[in-house]
Order: sequence, then C-alpha cells, then structure tokens
Amino acid sequence: MAPIQVKKICCIGAGYVGGPTCAVIALKCPHIQVTIVDLNQQRIDAWNSDELPIYEPGLDEVVKAARGKNLFFSTDVDKGIEEADLIFVSVNTPTKKSGIGAGFAADLKFLQLATRRIAEVAKSSKIVVEKSTVPCRTADAMRTILEANSKPGCSFDILSNPEFLAEGTAIEDLFAPDRVLIGSLQTQQGKDACEALTQVYANWVPRERILTVGLWSSELSKLAANAMLAQRISSVNALSAICEATGANIDEVAYAVGKDTRMGSKFLKASVGFGGSCFQKDILNLVYLSESLHLPEVAKYWRAVVEMNEYQKSRFANKVVDTLFNTITGKKIAILGWAFKKDTGDTRESPAITLANHFLNEKARINIYDPQVSKDQIWLDLTDYGDIPAEPIKPHVTISQSVEEACHNAEAIVVCTEWDEFKKLDWQKIYDNCPRPAFVFDGRLILDRKALTNIGFKVTTIGTGDRL
Repeated sequence: MAPIQVKKICCIGAGYVGGPTCAVIALKCPHIQVTIVDLNQQRIDAWNSDELPIYEPGLDEVVKAARGKNLFFSTDVDKGIEEADLIFVSVNTPTKKSGIGAGFAADLKFLQLATRRIAEVAKSSKIVVEKSTVPCRTADAMRTILEANSKPGCSFDILSNPEFLAEGTAIEDLFAPDRVLIGSLQTQQGKDACEALTQVYANWVPRERILTVGLWSSELSKLAANAMLAQRISSVNALSAICEATGANIDEVAYAVGKDTRMGSKFLKASVGFGGSCFQKDILNLVYLSESLHLPEVAKYWRAVVEMNEYQKSRFANKVVDTLFNTITGKKIAILGWAFKKDTGDTRESPAITLANHFLNEKARINIYDPQVSKDQIWLDLTDYGDIPAEPIKPHVTISQSVEEACHNAEAIVVCTEWDEFKKLDWQKIYDNCPRPAFVFDGRLILDRKALTNIGFKVTTIGTGDRL
C-alpha cells in the first residue's frame, strides 16, 4: 500500500490535455476531488458553461456528469496547489521562436513558472506529475527548482505521465487506453509516488496496462511514439508522390502494405500532411536532443520526417496552381476544413494554414469553412497570432458559415480536413454554382472521385495519377 492516498488532485492547465484527462479521472474516481486551474479567466468561464472551450466527442457528457460534484474549474491556482496531494502540470510547451534551439527545442517557460509556483505555495509534501510533452530529463530541472524554493518539511516526488491521446478520440482513449505510462525515480520514495498515481488509474484501467518505468524512459517514450507515428505518415506521403507519377493508387498500395502483420494498417493514410500540437514539435525536439548529444546522423534522420511533411504540403499547393493553368491570381478558392484533423477544433500546425498562405501569396481569393473552428481562431492563424498584419489579406479572405457559401462561384474546392460531412455533400448542387471548368482537390482521400468526375468536376487526389 502506498504511503500517500490521493484524495485531492490539482491540474495546472485547462487545455486539450489537462481538461479531458482530469475530467475523466473525476468521473471514474468519484472519491477524489479534482480541480483544474488556469490563469485564463475566459477559458475557466467556458469550462464552467455549456459551451466548453474545446471540442472533443463525448467531452460534454463527461464534464457535465462530474462538474460541481468532484470536478471543479477555477482561476485560484494557489488554493488548488495548496489543497492537492497530487498536482498535474499540463501547460503549453511550444517550440522556441528565438534563442538557443529556436525552431527545434521546446520552450519550457510556462512549465518552469508553474513548477516555481508550486514550490512557493505548497505547505506540505506533494507528488508533482509532468503531463506536458517535455524534452528528456526535464524532471531534473523541475526537481532542482522545487528543492531550491521549497519550505522546510516539504518534499516533492516527481513523476512523468505522458499523454497518448489522439484528438477526436481523446475520451475513448482515456476510457480504454492502450497503456498508461508512469515514470519515476527508482528509489523507494519514487516507487511509492508511482504507486499512488497507479492506484488512481487502477480505478478503471487494468493493472497490466499501467506501465511503470524509469523517469527518463517515460519522457523519451512520448517523443519516440509521436516520432514513429509521424514517420509512417511521411513515408506513405513520400510514396504518394511516386504513385502520382506512375499511375499507382496510394490507397491500394497502403492497403496491401498494411496487411503485413509486422506493420498493420494504422497511420498509412496519405494526406496533404500531418498537423496538430505534438508530431512536428516532438520530432523537432528529438532533432534538438540528438544534436545536443552530438548525434548528427540521428538528427538528420528525424529532420527528414518533418521536411517530407513540408514537401507534401507545398507539393499539393503547387499542384493546385499548376492545374488552374499556372495562375490563381484573383481566382476564388474554397478551403473546406481548417482544423488539423476531423472531430477537433484544434488548428495547431494545420496543413490548411500552410495552403491558405500559399494561395494568398499567389493573390488568390480564399473562402474558408470549418464546422468547429471559430472565425476568430482562423484570423489568429492567418496572422500568426498578431505577428502578421491582417489588413493586406482581409480583402482576399472570407470565412463562410456553410460549405455551400464557401463553394459558391469557386473555381477550385480544396478539401483540407476529413470531416464526415464533406463526404455527404450535394456535389451536384455545388457544381451547378461553380464556373467551368470546376476543380476539386481532395487532400484527404475521402471523396468518391468517380462520382464527382461523372458530375463534371475535374478531380485531383493525393497519391493517384490522372487515370481513374
């Protein structure tokens, strides 16, 4: 039996990881009080309302079932820290934009601020859990900060508990995870802390799926998992270019390859490119780590995965321009989908942003539609969160409220996100309202190419040649 029985949990950070994870913990552990804290008052107000700040299938039901009972959202960070037995640190760790490691290394500013705050506020011993995606040996830095600022009689045990959630299926992933990974120092105190968190998850996760490893192995496993998954996507996207040049079909190739039991079929779907908060950031992190360890060949290997992803996006954008007779100046292009994948409102590193900027540089007029991404978020993405002036591009951008509105009079329709609703559109009606020739570019391989061609569209898809 672990010496610490977790009765109160605090999660610092109410984002895509902390919110869903701790909401599910509260639902599955009604005997534990869970408080999610964040300095952003608007975000906390949204968590306490009927309009949650993030879209994730099933999340509404989980939050509403536990909120006000043993699940609370607050901006009182200090109170949450002070009362908790166990604290998840789930803050943003973006890629650095300046200084040493810019463009590759993770910016740990928010994580270090949260760690310092824990040390300053805590009046009793705590278990502190890394939940953010962090570089290997970040726990060492956290421990140094905690020990240097702690009060007499306070001790801190640090655990690594990386998330392996896929946006769009996060609640399913939390209910029935492939594995829960907990890393700790291999001391008795570290193992006791590990057991305390294990007992929390064991309320609904089978013990054989809770993996306990060393602290550094846990941190590296998160980066490794995302890098390996992204590698598969870049590999199949590289093959898609060959398919287009030879007349092969990437879906058929991927299906045949996926039947090999040594590989399986997951993450062999060609597309315009991967996005999201993790893949690119974690691979760049791995590149930086490899270079720091004087392993240039390893760094070059992983860098190529990201470079392939960028190539796929630029290749697709160039194909749109080439197909539209080598110019899109003044032409209206409909962009269907802005989120980086379906069933989420997350737009971080979304391929749609890259394509939109490419089209705007070519002086096109773009109409954007996404069922879950707000108009404000789209403008933030287009202006790089205010770093780029909006005035020059505003006359060339329209954000539409429906697919029909976005596609009306569009000379090209570009599918960037695999939303299910795009498969069920009245394409005949859309075609009737487009100038001729009307072009569709399927960047997600979700449309019936033959049916669209029969209607009259000129259809281009990733990974297939001109022949049907």
